[in-house]
Amino acid sequence: MDNPMNGAQSLVKTLVGCGVDICFANPGTSEMHFVAALDSVTELRPVLCLFEGVATGAADGYGRIAGKPAATLMHLGPGLANGLANLHNARRAATPVVNIVGDHATYHLQYDAPLTSDIVGFARPVSSWIHESRSAKTVAADTARAVQAARAAPGGVATLILPADTAWNPADRAAPPLPDIGPAKVSADTVEAIAKLLSNGKKTAMLLRGKALIGDGLEAAGRVHAKTGVRLICDNFAPHSEPGAGRVTVERIPYFGEQITAFLAGTEQIILVGSKPPVSFFAYPGKPSWCVPEGCELFHLAHPHEDGAGALQDLADALGAPARPALYTELQLPDLPKGRLNSYTVAQVIAHLTPDHAIIADESNTASLPLLMTLARARPHTHLPLTGGSIGLGLPLAVGAALAAPGRKVVCPHGDGGAAYTMQALWTMARENLDITVVIYANRSYAILNYELQRVGAGTPGANALAMMDLHNPEMNWTKIADGLGIEASRATTAEEFAAQYESAMKHRGPRLIEAMT
Repeated sequence: MDNPMNGAQSLVKTLVGCGVDICFANPGTSEMHFVAALDSVTELRPVLCLFEGVATGAADGYGRIAGKPAATLMHLGPGLANGLANLHNARRAATPVVNIVGDHATYHLQYDAPLTSDIVGFARPVSSWIHESRSAKTVAADTARAVQAARAAPGGVATLILPADTAWNPADRAAPPLPDIGPAKVSADTVEAIAKLLSNGKKTAMLLRGKALIGDGLEAAGRVHAKTGVRLICDNFAPHSEPGAGRVTVERIPYFGEQITAFLAGTEQIILVGSKPPVSFFAYPGKPSWCVPEGCELFHLAHPHEDGAGALQDLADALGAPARPALYTELQLPDLPKGRLNSYTVAQVIAHLTPDHAIIADESNTASLPLLMTLARARPHTHLPLTGGSIGLGLPLAVGAALAAPGRKVVCPHGDGGAAYTMQALWTMARENLDITVVIYANRSYAILNYELQRVGAGTPGANALAMMDLHNPEMNWTKIADGLGIEASRATTAEEFAAQYESAMKHRGPRLIEAMT
């Protein structure tokens, strides 16, 4: 054979055969054979990212929308370490991701070269599956197992470590895809038991997550509500939901622990559908961490690895529920505001002008309450939040979502502090000409930390403490930052200016950034 397949070529061909069609990459020397192998396939789209946290966050956004894994390509342990924060977010969102992490050649590791590190140790906290290839002959089979592991219900991060010599040495062939693992079907006995619980007269809430919050699963939950009156709720950071007009109404659990306690007050039983019991995001002195009301019982209709959407359909049928839900959200658009620009008027403009079926890649943080309240009755849309709580996800999340759904407008409302973590994502938006509108809430502060400083009872802050939450001196100029990274940008200081700029962005395709001076 004149041109035998090498390990890297067997890897990329296996990825394609397993349905992986995009790779978010920031490669280095150890990954050059993988990079060269990209020319051997046309079905795997390479997307260059200037920082590994952008690559991993984009893979999260892609996986949440596409429902299948993207690949990432990162350079040795330090490259993986740069991507860990957004892999944490992906893990918390149960997003399928296949990480390919290059390593030194197997025979080179003994010399402890400068970039040698414990890649497995870096990968372990964020990965559901880890494997180190040891031979070019096994790389293809290892890749098929990695994709299978990432897709295994409910979805996870699979990390395959690729030593350089296993990439350049001869391989045999690509490996065929392996069967998907799950989701497991919920038993008829469980469905019957939950049906009985819903007829016992107790005040009941059903906590939804995963596919129970979208499509047929959400419709089935609405049918169960129509029959039983059960309260439908979801976590504040549910990774993928479908709010808006014409959709089944689901109440979102608040952020702070004491708000959750009040929200659930009087609830006697909670039925979990692919979700966990509600807890406070952080611990605070004298405030609850466990937010389930005292005496409230917990029951599972579906665990995260099980088919929650199918279980809801079976439950609705077992209850003799109506064929369609009774409670759909009605369209209620706010008027376009005038005058002062703040988080409320920004939210009103976004809710009024955002088109049907947009994707909201949301890291609005302290501005999220008015945004979520107004969007709840706006046009139907998809909401992707900061599920794992590690800021710096919003911009990369928007990149991945836009590549997964190129026909849909993506809107990224983002605090200026969090956006500074991964501003390199703007360059990828420009390079790929993605239809993303970024709205930067420019309050020149890590505003959430001002709240948290008060809540944890750390005393009266002085100048040094306050400086840790202040983003003045110097101020980031987001219009100049965006322009320097290839994005059309503008600044709004009034509600009228913001409305005009946002309306223009909604009417035109391509990347756009608006700095909202709130």
